[in-house]
Amino acid sequence: MTATQDAEMTVPTSLTALGATPHTGGVSFRVWAPHAKAVAVVGGFNDWKPDAAPMAADEGGYWSADVHEAAVGDEYRYLLTVADGTTVSRIDPYAKQVTNSVGNAVVADPDFDWGEGEFVAPYWNEMVIYELHVGTFNQTPGVEDLPSKLASVTAKFGHLKKLGINTIQVMPIAEFAGDLSWGYNPAHIFAVESAYGGPAAFKQFVKDAHASGFAVIVDVVYNHFGPSDLDIWRFDGWSENDGGGIYFYNDWRKETPWGATRPDYGRQEVREYIRDNAMMWLGDYRVDGLRMDMTLYIRSVRADGEPNLPEGFTMLQWINSEIRAKHPNALTIAEDLQKSDALTARPEHGGAGFGSQWDDQFVHPVREAVITMSDEHRSMAAVASAITHRYNGDAFQRVIYSESHDEVSNGRARVPHEIDPSGANNYFAQKRSTLAAALVFTAPGIPMIFQGQEFLEGEWFRDDVPVDWDKRDEYRGIVKLYRDLINLRLNKSDLTRGLCGQHVEILHVNDDANVIAFRRWKEGGPGDDVVVVLNFHRDARHGYALDFPAAGTWKLRLNSDCKGYSDAFHGEPVGDVQVAEKSVAIDIAPYSVLVFSQDRG
Repeated sequence: MTATQDAEMTVPTSLTALGATPHTGGVSFRVWAPHAKAVAVVGGFNDWKPDAAPMAADEGGYWSADVHEAAVGDEYRYLLTVADGTTVSRIDPYAKQVTNSVGNAVVADPDFDWGEGEFVAPYWNEMVIYELHVGTFNQTPGVEDLPSKLASVTAKFGHLKKLGINTIQVMPIAEFAGDLSWGYNPAHIFAVESAYGGPAAFKQFVKDAHASGFAVIVDVVYNHFGPSDLDIWRFDGWSENDGGGIYFYNDWRKETPWGATRPDYGRQEVREYIRDNAMMWLGDYRVDGLRMDMTLYIRSVRADGEPNLPEGFTMLQWINSEIRAKHPNALTIAEDLQKSDALTARPEHGGAGFGSQWDDQFVHPVREAVITMSDEHRSMAAVASAITHRYNGDAFQRVIYSESHDEVSNGRARVPHEIDPSGANNYFAQKRSTLAAALVFTAPGIPMIFQGQEFLEGEWFRDDVPVDWDKRDEYRGIVKLYRDLINLRLNKSDLTRGLCGQHVEILHVNDDANVIAFRRWKEGGPGDDVVVVLNFHRDARHGYALDFPAAGTWKLRLNSDCKGYSDAFHGEPVGDVQVAEKSVAIDIAPYSVLVFSQDRG
């Protein structure tokens, strides 16, 4: 068949979806390239002949074609004739699969057997999030090189299930440059990282996660693209001021801490590009939420408090409004870190509409309280503020944590390593790191831990060092402590319902003694009210006077000093307390937490 005959079989598509859309008569291709003089699609289906499948110009700078010979699994690219008459070859900006970041687009298979029934994610007040990095989480057995695959994460679902985790948050999995990366350098935002297994592997991952009872949240990056391996850079040949062309700002607004690659949030086609991507994860992959990286640089050019990207803020409002309308149970999380109620306020009230946000008002004072060497320098007032902080009066509009990928890298390390770089065997490292974890699970908010935190993973996070799973056995007592804390947080014994509730009251703050106590409750009363007491001092406190919310027997539900958690712990004998009126004397070991509640009835 001649090239002319091939071209005659290529007709403008009637489908409006951008990218490659398989259908019964072949594949529909559609792309936005407003400055191109001509566009063709080439691939294995036409022997990569540049004149075999020209695309027809549509209104608004779009180009489209139906190619009958194309099918699922075919590799393809676009050839664009630019203003000066030269031809450039580009990967489809909407490609859902690529061979690699500098390879070819692939016509992805939209079909997948999801099975019967729909997964229902936990209520936000009952979520316990586990953040992980696919490439390092679980090195594939028998394979020395990283990155690990999505399937290798699935192999550890049993551990996460036993731990009590019910929500998995994966660091970015959109195709990035190279094979080793944190993922915050997206080259192709619609394609699942090929080194992790690609789109089919991620669909299987989500299906397996849901079958195991885990919700899935995906980390997405819209504050910048790249900066390397970007085929959308000067996609159709046009640019200004040494900028990136149609997908990017081409003036002073292009600059970010990661390069001059900020998307143009004021251009409708770019807004739709980002909106379509967010909806793809929730629709095509059935994930249960999105964590949006550094929204501060979407709503402002620099981290200086100037709201000089209002179009970025309105884009966030638009995306969150569409998600709420089409996926009302999905949780969107902002990383903004500016103590701003606006991020989690509803769009109709002038907010960005996120469901929750990472709370730097918790993580920084809590880490400081346990990492500081001298007891006299720990601030219980700062800890009290961290416990009570909230956005728009809602305790669950914040995600609280003592470790995240950011907190354990970039010059900082895991909490045990920050306390004592000599290793997690150190008494103080174990004691004070678990004190921070206890606050994560007992303070109001959505709790999150980072991979390996539950078995004292040390040093700092890197994308070329796998999690050391041998430590799970070495520190199995610490794993049990995390499990016990999570069970209390989720009210597994129906005795600590208050830890899922909105309400908190600071009962006691003593900076001199380094003791703090607070009450949590949902509706109040036995089985609901929870009293949490923490000692941030190297000395035990004996006969320490505290006021409890009500008289009666308060049962000890957890003592973090139990020797069953670590041979390094003292095993300070502590039991239930009898409160005659409100005040009672308690004993608490060094650097320990006690959790009390009353039996129902």
